[in-house]
Amino acid sequence: MIRVLLTGGGGYVGSLLAEKLLDSGYLVRVLDRFFFGEEVLVPLRDHSGLEIVRADVRTAGLAFFEDVDCIIDLAAISNDPAGELDPARTIDINYLGRSRMAQLGKMMGVRRYILASSCSVYGCQDTVLDEESQVKPITTYARANHLAERAVLGLASPDYVVTVLRQATLYGLSPRMRFDLAVNGMTHSLYSNRMIVISGDGSQWRPFVHVSDTCRAFIQVLEADPLLVNGQIFNVGSNEQNVSIEELAYVVSSLVDESVEIRSYGDNDDRSYRVSFDKISEVLGFQPQVDLSYGAREVFNALAGGRTFDNERCLTVHWYAKLLAWKKQLDEILLNGELL
Repeated sequence: MIRVLLTGGGGYVGSLLAEKLLDSGYLVRVLDRFFFGEEVLVPLRDHSGLEIVRADVRTAGLAFFEDVDCIIDLAAISNDPAGELDPARTIDINYLGRSRMAQLGKMMGVRRYILASSCSVYGCQDTVLDEESQVKPITTYARANHLAERAVLGLASPDYVVTVLRQATLYGLSPRMRFDLAVNGMTHSLYSNRMIVISGDGSQWRPFVHVSDTCRAFIQVLEADPLLVNGQIFNVGSNEQNVSIEELAYVVSSLVDESVEIRSYGDNDDRSYRVSFDKISEVLGFQPQVDLSYGAREVFNALAGGRTFDNERCLTVHWYAKLLAWKKQLDEILLNGELL
């Protein structure tokens, strides 16, 4: 059986991808710091193919790579605002940590490595962008992703199949839920307040992809002919889901049969990009199965049906900020000898 080392397996994508890999017959070794808790994997704990390791990609030892056939590297500070809380730490984890995982994987004879990157590397551009377009990362998160891409692609060889997946902005239900993503956040606001808040005038563009579809993309690349994916970058999403933030707000507001206030605040987001997904469609035959309306309805119905969420942990930047504050307090206590 094929064993996958899944870093970040306790995250928004990782917790769902772990389930789908197990359902597809893979052995899965999840490696995660579990900043958002390990309970998201509780439903999978009794699966004989699952192994859970609490470790950090920056320090994980060689033993974790034993008997591993593929690395799917999701571990990262997971969005642009969170990446700015501590830029040095973001570079350390998202670039250096993942580059290290790729290097150790090659040294230990792992056959495949797949990096989770982001379409955020495109920054702010007016044209429709493909994998050959110039990247213009604006944030620390985007810059770290681009640095990681360059580092891991340089390791590709006939014996080490390396692929980069630039994911569109994610949405949809996951065991480790996030409400800091555009679709999910708007839907939560609609359900709770019958109001949607957008940044600026909403003219900025984004591509979107459902979290279950991006999981399918990872598995499809994992199973693809190496000649098709080795040394390649693929944008993950669909051309039909390139929309402006204002347009997205109207898609979400249509979930209810009543007037919804769409309120703007602050300046426009500096990030704006439309992306072509022709390559992954033509080379791998990948097509997303979920559209924005379905994904928003899925989240709305979960809220309306009484599904409970730890809303504090569902807002990534706020939870990271709290963790950093706790660490600072603990460091000060230790420095002052208050625990002695």
